Amino acid sequence: MIVVLKPNLDPAEVEKVIAEVAKLGYEPRPIHGKVQTVIAAIGDESTHHTLETLASWPQVEHVHRVQKRYKLVSREAKKGHDSILHIHGQKIGAGQKFCFMAGPCSVESEEQLMTTAQAVKAGGATFLRGGAYKPRTSPYEFQGLAKEGLRILSLAAKEYDLGIITEVLSERDVELVAAHADILQIGARNAQNFALITEAARSGKPILLKRGLSMKIEEWLLAAEYILAHGNPNVMLCERGIRTFETYTRNTLDLGAVAAIKHESHLPIIIDPSQGCGRADLVLELCKAAAALNADGLLIEVHPNPAEAWSDGQQQVDFDLYARLVEELKPFVSAVGRPLE
Repeated sequence: MIVVLKPNLDPAEVEKVIAEVAKLGYEPRPIHGKVQTVIAAIGDESTHHTLETLASWPQVEHVHRVQKRYKLVSREAKKGHDSILHIHGQKIGAGQKFCFMAGPCSVESEEQLMTTAQAVKAGGATFLRGGAYKPRTSPYEFQGLAKEGLRILSLAAKEYDLGIITEVLSERDVELVAAHADILQIGARNAQNFALITEAARSGKPILLKRGLSMKIEEWLLAAEYILAHGNPNVMLCERGIRTFETYTRNTLDLGAVAAIKHESHLPIIIDPSQGCGRADLVLELCKAAAALNADGLLIEVHPNPAEAWSDGQQQVDFDLYARLVEELKPFVSAVGRPLE
């Protein structure tokens, strides 16, 4: 870490700070300028007491961190190589086959899900998404079918040989959801629910961690760090839009996050354009942009009749638009060197 002292300090005051740096387990290397001193503190920030508390000292102007706070998810942790996750016979990440995860926002009935599973499978999806447990802003809105929804997901996935991705909302439900799902989704509202994240990590199941509504990229990566720190390396990040001042779309899909994650981390990144904009008529173009940016896959909401959906019908695409979407994505996926088959 770097400790920048205030200008024109008495040498005795400088020595007090140097002594404190040494006391906290670092090797202090002061650099004395004409008016100001900077102390380079040599040591592993992950095993020593943080020096950021020195910012409260009257002699100190700034304390700067040199090492990244996230260690295991950082690109350096894999020596520049991207992680590849092996899930339900599929490989996700690091230039592997572009992954389609598709299905309704909510599991509503066996007929609805079986019909959707058949359609998304025909369109190249390898994972069936669907909410059995639904976090809703209002307590009076549809909350999901819970255990019955999980049963229907398992039935449809088995019938059409699809993996299952579904959200888990509570620590007490992790074991049950993990018994049915191939991927546990941690949603935006729970992106910093560290008790839930830790319990999900302990299940050993692959986890898709969505970005929180107002979450900085560093906070998102640190949430993923919790999962790896608890011994589960099978993590995907999912950009699903953040809340901004813009009201034209439900959220603002931060496609720049794809580039940022590729620069900072070895973890695969998935894009959810449905939640990202909240409008079915914009989903196709956002999917193209995600593919062109070399995202590892898409999480798309697909419904047989969006107008009759029990939740978020305005952002779900119908079967015809989904088929068109998959077809029009092919040149974008090929352009970044990814196979579709």
